[in-house]
Amino acid sequence: MVVGPARTVAAVRHGVKKASAKRSPPPYPKRQLLILALCRICEPIAFMSIFPYVYHMVKDFNITNDESKISMYAGWVTSSFTLAEFLAGFLWGRLSDKIGRKPVLLTGMGGTGLSVILFGFAPSLPVALLARALGGILNGNMGVLQTTVGELVTVKEHQPRAYTVMPIVWCIGSIVGPMIGGTLAKPVDWIPTVFQPGSIWDRFPYLLPNLFSAMCVFFGLAVGFLFLEETHAEKKYRRDRGVEFGKYLTSRLFGKDSCFRRRLRRGKNGEDQPLLGETDESLPGYRTADGSPELTSVEGPIMQEPLDLESTGEIVEAQPEKPERTFTKPIIFIIINYGLLAFHTMTLDSLLPVFLSTEPTGSQDSWSLPFKFADGFGYDTRTVGIILSVQGLYSMISTSFFFPRITGRLGALRLFQIISMSYPLLYFATPYFVLLPSSVRMAGVYVLIIWKCTLATMAYPSNAILLTNSAPSTLTLGTINGVAASIASLCRAMGPIVSGYLYTVGLRVGYCGMVWWFTAFVTIGASFLSFGITEPRGRLDEKEEIEEPIAAAGDYLATTRETIEPAATEQPMAISLAPTTPQRD
Repeated sequence: MVVGPARTVAAVRHGVKKASAKRSPPPYPKRQLLILALCRICEPIAFMSIFPYVYHMVKDFNITNDESKISMYAGWVTSSFTLAEFLAGFLWGRLSDKIGRKPVLLTGMGGTGLSVILFGFAPSLPVALLARALGGILNGNMGVLQTTVGELVTVKEHQPRAYTVMPIVWCIGSIVGPMIGGTLAKPVDWIPTVFQPGSIWDRFPYLLPNLFSAMCVFFGLAVGFLFLEETHAEKKYRRDRGVEFGKYLTSRLFGKDSCFRRRLRRGKNGEDQPLLGETDESLPGYRTADGSPELTSVEGPIMQEPLDLESTGEIVEAQPEKPERTFTKPIIFIIINYGLLAFHTMTLDSLLPVFLSTEPTGSQDSWSLPFKFADGFGYDTRTVGIILSVQGLYSMISTSFFFPRITGRLGALRLFQIISMSYPLLYFATPYFVLLPSSVRMAGVYVLIIWKCTLATMAYPSNAILLTNSAPSTLTLGTINGVAASIASLCRAMGPIVSGYLYTVGLRVGYCGMVWWFTAFVTIGASFLSFGITEPRGRLDEKEEIEEPIAAAGDYLATTRETIEPAATEQPMAISLAPTTPQRD
């Protein structure tokens, strides 16, 4: 059978169109995202675990008896981490572009583990500030994690799903961290039979939750060393001894010849397998060809590729070129909005536990509603820990179910703009929840939590998607995310400092809503700036336009080959792209 050139080309073109319509996107990188999530889970646990007891920890330092100043010092403890992260975030992002993502991530986790142990042994406020700052200096993972996710996801269809993984992990940490911090802090007061007075747990009452956090950190460090693969476009081809050792352990424990499977086979057979010398089965090298399937020869021309003596045998992908300009106007605008988002959300995250822990004034003589009033909820560490855990649980639900669906309908840009316009009302209404009657006050707190978490779980992933899609190349993605992380860290550091000061002044002059209304004005400005964001065509759009026809042609040619080869075993057939004379039998 002969296939003419015109017929062959027409068939290939038809197949390309047909394959393009049916082509499915590349597989979702669920395994590496799961490993990345296991590495990430330790950090929100360590970060969020201090919020239920930081107010009481600062109070136990006996720096001041003024209740209003305690909230200011608690803000210092919270912001010292993010301020130090601001100073080092850009450097870690730049370093990840040079040495790879994995070494930077592992170093950051190691720094977090060292920080939480030192924080647990802190006897005074300066040591606590030093411990938190050390964790921020050694940890640049916020931007590098976003870079890693951006490099794992190569098609836009996977972005809404992939960019919810890290927020979900943060939500899980927001559940576990406050529960651990609120439950394990001051164990002598809760379980004196186990943690006896006068012991190390009495001298360092906040050591136990930090030891738990350190265990989680070192677990994530081990998982990352053994199973996390490099994603940098140039560095991912290096030999990774950690991944090699992880594969070796996996094969020894769960492979076909692992000890578990051998024991399972022994249990099924009732006796041990015979030794190699006692079996009648020949060694693989000395087996005969009896019983082997017969090979069928195919007549026709054999296409052979020329031998390349200089080839190393490695498959090298085309490397992306580094763009001339890294920080374009869309990227700068997105980073500014990211910084403002980090400022006001960190204000709420750090100040809400203080607001819940502030003791009620008990006197309403100086009040002049609707603006002049000062009060608190007066909850203990356990109650605050439970409230923050519920916050993390709902955030996980909102991130998993609501965000992918809403983003699919509205798009990342429009959703981010809608959320930005919704924030001012939240901050303006927050102080008025303390005026609710005591019978419904707890329900009001949970309404506030749901409101807050719904907005935050929509805003952060949307901004991350916009930033990744606007990056001109993956070679500069680490630098871009590093700068974004540094700006966000600075704003997160300034948030607790400014809010703690305004909260202290507000309580002193009788306006506890002062800090919340100031933040509302900040979000009004941020909502106007959000309309300056544009979503330009990025590298993923260009990549899809180039790769789809090529991959479609490859799919069709592979399908054609699978169809022709079985028929060739029954009747010889030759395919030629040049005019030839028919062959005779």
